[in-house]
Amino acid sequence: MNVNNIRALFPILHQDVNGHPLVYFDSAATSQKPLPVIEALDRYYREYNSNVHRGVHTLGTKATDAYEGAREKVRRFLNAQSAQEIIFTRGTTASLNLVASSYGRANVKEGDEIVITYMEHHSNLIPWQQLAKQTGATLKYIPLQEDGTIDLRDVEETVTEAAKIVAIAHVSNVLGTINPVREIARIAHERGAVVVVDAAQSAPHMKVDVQELDCDFLALSGHKMCGPTGIGVLYGKKKWLEQMEPIEFGGEMIDFVELYDSTWKELPWKFEGGTPIIAGAIGLGAAIDFLEQVGLDAIAAHEHELAQYALSRMADIEGITVYGPKERAGLVTFNIDGVHPHDVATVLDAEGIAIRAGHHCAQPLMKWLGVTATARASFYLYNTKEEIDRFIAALQKAKEYFSHVF
Repeated sequence: MNVNNIRALFPILHQDVNGHPLVYFDSAATSQKPLPVIEALDRYYREYNSNVHRGVHTLGTKATDAYEGAREKVRRFLNAQSAQEIIFTRGTTASLNLVASSYGRANVKEGDEIVITYMEHHSNLIPWQQLAKQTGATLKYIPLQEDGTIDLRDVEETVTEAAKIVAIAHVSNVLGTINPVREIARIAHERGAVVVVDAAQSAPHMKVDVQELDCDFLALSGHKMCGPTGIGVLYGKKKWLEQMEPIEFGGEMIDFVELYDSTWKELPWKFEGGTPIIAGAIGLGAAIDFLEQVGLDAIAAHEHELAQYALSRMADIEGITVYGPKERAGLVTFNIDGVHPHDVATVLDAEGIAIRAGHHCAQPLMKWLGVTATARASFYLYNTKEEIDRFIAALQKAKEYFSHVF
C-alpha cells in the first residue's frame, strides 16, 4: 500500500490551513473523497443525469443501471446473499431508525427487552430509547470493562430470554473498541433476539462480512468510507425485510394503488419511496471500487500501525489520558490534564491539524468515562506517521501554552 500514491488522489489534502500543510485527523466524522468518487459524481450529472426505474429512454436506462449496479457492489462488499437485502438510505442514522420504526414496532411489546451498550453513538441509542417508551419495553445496557471492552460473560448475563433486539456498534467511535459481534450474535440468537450492528466505524476500515457476523441488520454511512454525504445502507436478512412494513410512502415503492388501499413493491424498493439518492449511490459504488482496489486488509493494517504509533508517542507526554483499549481501531481519544478539549482542538487547528473535540454524540459514554468531553484524532488510509509526528509536536505546544496561561 503506497500512501503517497493514495494521497495524490485526494485533492483536498493538498492545501495549507492557517499557514501549515493540512493534517486531516477527523475521518471518523467524515472521510475525504478521492478523485474516482468525485469524477463519478461529475460524470453522472454531466452525462446521464436522469431519474431511475421510471423512463425507458437512454439516460434513464443508464442511470438505473448505475444505481442498481451500485447496489450490487454493496452486496458484494458486505457479502450479503442477495441485492434484495441492500436498502439505500440517507445514512446510518436513517437505517437504524428504519429498523426501530418498522421491525421494532411490529415485534417489541411491553415486558420485552432491548439491549445496547454504554459506548453507542446516539444514532444507535435514541431510536431504542424511543422504541422502549412507545412499547413499554425495557432498555438494558451491557456493562463495560475498565478499558472499554465487552466481556462475553456480561453479554450472557444481560441478554435474557426477554430480549428481542440487541443493538451494538461494531467499532466504538470514541474508544476504538472492536466488539466481538459474531459471538454476541450467537448469544443473542440463542435467546431469540435479533442483532442490529452499527458499522459506521467498521465498514470503511476493515472487511465486514454480514454472513460471517450473522447479524440480522447492519447499517453504514457512505460519507465515512470515501463516498458522498447523504447516502447510506441498511442490510437486513431477507426473511426480516420481507415481513417489515415500509415507513415512508409515496412514488416508486408501490405496486398497485387503488382509491382506498395500496400494495408494495418487492424488496428492496418498498423501502425506497420517492426519487432515491441516485448520485449518492453511484458515488458510493465508486468509493467501494476504490477501497477494494486498495484492499481492506491493507487499510486495516495501515491504520493499526498508525494508532499504535500514536499511542506510543502520546505515552511520552505527561498529563495525557487516553481512553479505550490498547488494541483498537484507527483512532485515539484523549484529554490533556487541565486543558479543555476544545482548546486543544483550537491550538491544533492553528497548526493546520484537524481533530474532533466534544462528546462525539456519545454523552452516556462520556458520563461513564467521568468527563464532559474529549479530543479525538482518527486516522484513515491517507494518513502518515509524519503527520502523527506533527500532531505530537502540536500537543506539546498546546500543553506548554496552557501551562503558562494558567
